[in-house]
Amino acid sequence: MKYWNICLLLVYLVLTSHNIFGQETDKDFLFIKKGWKQFSDTRAIVGLTSDYDVNYYRLDLSANPAVRFISGSVTTYFKPKVSNFNVIHFNLMNNMQVDSVVYHGNLVTSYSFFYFFTLQITFPNTLPQNVNDSLRVYYQGIPINDGFGSFGLGTNSCTNNKVMWTLSEPYGARNWWPCKQTLDDKADSLDVIVTCPVPYRAAANGLLVSETTNPNSTKTYRWKHRYPIPAYLVAFAIADYQTYSNYVPLSGNPPIEVLNYVYQCNTTAATQTPNLIPIMQFFINKLGEYPYRNEKYGHAQCNFGGGMEHSTMSFMGSFSKFLMAHELAHQWFGDKITCGSWQDIWLNEGFATYMEGLTCEQGIGENLWNDWKSGKITSVTSNNYGYTYVTDTSNVYSIFNSRLVYNKGALILHMLRWKLGDQVFFDGLHDYINDPQLSYNFAKSPDFKAVMEAASGINLTEFFNDWLYGQGFPNYNIQWSKDVNCNKVYVTITQTHSANQGTFFEMPVALRFTNGTVSDTIVFDQNSPLTTTFNHQLSFNPTSVSFDPDKWLCAKAVVTQVAFNNQRHIVWTGAQDNNWHNAANWDCGIPTALDDVTITDGTNACIIYNGSTADCKSLKVENSGSLTTQPHATLNIHN
Repeated sequence: MKYWNICLLLVYLVLTSHNIFGQETDKDFLFIKKGWKQFSDTRAIVGLTSDYDVNYYRLDLSANPAVRFISGSVTTYFKPKVSNFNVIHFNLMNNMQVDSVVYHGNLVTSYSFFYFFTLQITFPNTLPQNVNDSLRVYYQGIPINDGFGSFGLGTNSCTNNKVMWTLSEPYGARNWWPCKQTLDDKADSLDVIVTCPVPYRAAANGLLVSETTNPNSTKTYRWKHRYPIPAYLVAFAIADYQTYSNYVPLSGNPPIEVLNYVYQCNTTAATQTPNLIPIMQFFINKLGEYPYRNEKYGHAQCNFGGGMEHSTMSFMGSFSKFLMAHELAHQWFGDKITCGSWQDIWLNEGFATYMEGLTCEQGIGENLWNDWKSGKITSVTSNNYGYTYVTDTSNVYSIFNSRLVYNKGALILHMLRWKLGDQVFFDGLHDYINDPQLSYNFAKSPDFKAVMEAASGINLTEFFNDWLYGQGFPNYNIQWSKDVNCNKVYVTITQTHSANQGTFFEMPVALRFTNGTVSDTIVFDQNSPLTTTFNHQLSFNPTSVSFDPDKWLCAKAVVTQVAFNNQRHIVWTGAQDNNWHNAANWDCGIPTALDDVTITDGTNACIIYNGSTADCKSLKVENSGSLTTQPHATLNIHN
């Protein structure tokens, strides 16, 4: 989900230090999710609704965008998980009026609001465990509008007609319909039936199976969705829409319809939405089949900035490439596999943000790949603290923090890709999204970690502890010098923790050495300790060094050139023969008393010949190397 509003730019600049969250995807846009008051404690919801499974919802609703009001019924098919089940709880705000409850054709008289957001219904008898059953609630009222606009109204400025939409993430579904709102249960299927005045049209999840004209100048739209769906992704929108379709061609398969509901005066959408076609093709190639292949994908324009990834139908404030890519990616990350808790929201938002970025890398979104990476790194490193794994799910600012959940979440994936390599990373990502235990279900961070460990054969505990469950990032102090006599560079890397937590980030560090148009990028594995010294032989005399030139690391660095202290590290190559005193056999000339020496398994074994004298400061002979001193030869080690 992304939510932006240009007019809130000034507010953002003032409040950034207080964790107001925005989503930057492009230099031209500032994404800001609307503020939300502190949520009430939701633990009661989990406990009260955990004793049954939802199988199916049918929402049959009447609404008029000109009036802030909704009425109708919700039928829920469910299965009790416990014995002696005689009370069921739905999440619904108590400002909504429950007109009646019907069970097996009979009115249920025992119902009341248990909490201000929980409807309690007592059955006339005990229901058997693990047996499907159903219940219908008739209700009406004026939904409250909190969060990101859980029940929004607006005006289409080009026609002056009213617009209505729902946006329930994370806790807003209870504001407008009785449901099981927790992240531990998906309905297997859904019908959304909306009646609204002519000439309005209603958009919703799934396939449009019928449009019925009624005698009272209204029309009824029936949408059918036959994939698992959590309550917060159930949605509808009503506006004076015009509709058209784009189609995504697929090799060997029928094309996928992209159904667009846009305002009648929107003359630019038809030129923008085709940009989604190569993006969807790219996502399918990387991730596998579009999750809702048997239905559709679609856009419904709403009177807000940004977008919301409702299953099969994203609600959109605009149609930029970035925004369309982000919301489409959610159909895999968030909709097909939904985060199992709001603590794990990065599995939705970090993943969608990274897929959005990958369109830049592919040149099918915006050709701004380095700018995109730089922007995310700058965003994350603008503050030394904060966790991507959400520690306070009662606060929307924590759940949807753009710096930590969106941007750092995306960079965690980017760094994991670098650590594992492209082939393993994308194979693992494909395995994750198609895992039979996770597909159309829920996942938490350990689930993703386990899949990537299986794909790579690497224990990733340290990586996730550092980057996901820990806070901050590494600060690098890099000092380098060069031996101009042989184009050898010496590098000392010191790492500190931005949040002073003492954690060591075991990540490779890339440095690019450059002289004019000639360059060489060297990757140093800094595993331990906090300060490490490296040396490397180049084919040219470098004049400058850049840190992480390809933008793989979420980090800050200071790079300083220092004077060469004539203390060299010289390595045996044996490139010409086996004579110690032949400069061609060393990577930086014949060693002196000031030089550290390493004997490796070179082309030729190293020999100090009869009657000659050799010098070094220190000597290391590796297991694969060898050094022979002939009779009357001398080796002086000056350490």
